[in-house]
Amino acid sequence: MRKIGVHRTVVAMAALGTLVATSAACGGVRHSDAGEAGAAGRTSAPDARTRVPGIGERLQQRIPAGARQVVAVYGDGKASPDSTVVLYTKRGSAWERTRSWPAHNGKKGWTADHHEGDRRSPVGVFTLTDAGGVLPDPGARLPYTRDASFAAPRWWAASHWHDFDYVIAIDYNRVKGTAPNDPARPEGDAKGGGIWLHMDHGSGTSACVSLSRAAMEYLLRTLDPDRHPVVVMGDRADLMA
Repeated sequence: MRKIGVHRTVVAMAALGTLVATSAACGGVRHSDAGEAGAAGRTSAPDARTRVPGIGERLQQRIPAGARQVVAVYGDGKASPDSTVVLYTKRGSAWERTRSWPAHNGKKGWTADHHEGDRRSPVGVFTLTDAGGVLPDPGARLPYTRDASFAAPRWWAASHWHDFDYVIAIDYNRVKGTAPNDPARPEGDAKGGGIWLHMDHGSGTSACVSLSRAAMEYLLRTLDPDRHPVVVMGDRADLMA
């Protein structure tokens, strides 16, 4: 059940038909396949510590003033499915690098104009408000919904069966404060949706960002609603623009 003061109904199995047929870039049947941040993730200049490394002015200004945690996804290239995730924590006015992991993004890379089925991850700054998955809550601070309906269909390749054991919803074209697999898309189905941080299967995704189980467990236990976490994601060139 979802760990919040006011009970919300967990997404029912009946909703799964709608979800699988029409929704998530990572949670639907359209999912056909089933280090370090480098120079962009490091800085030694004291004045630069007040900015998230590798993020240019355009996206830097979109990070909410109250955000104290940033999950930065540094894509290797515009058309690459490979990336690095770095968690930064703000202490005082400085952003401190907390942890980093190798990751994957959309099979065809990145886009500033994501649409359903393009197999590219959206570039931008998005809040992180809700989590869930097939497995029991590992101690998440974000509201966590456990439900069997997260499970990947068994007609997918076996390497994908555990993709959604843990997920963190990226607030792209979704209603905040709902389970990650809620099928509502406020901007319409054509804009895509169901974009999550989820467990990795070793290759690119339909649009999500995937990490190891250990990384997902760490993020679930660390991302804190009181610190207003956001994800800043894109290929390195777009992030710096």
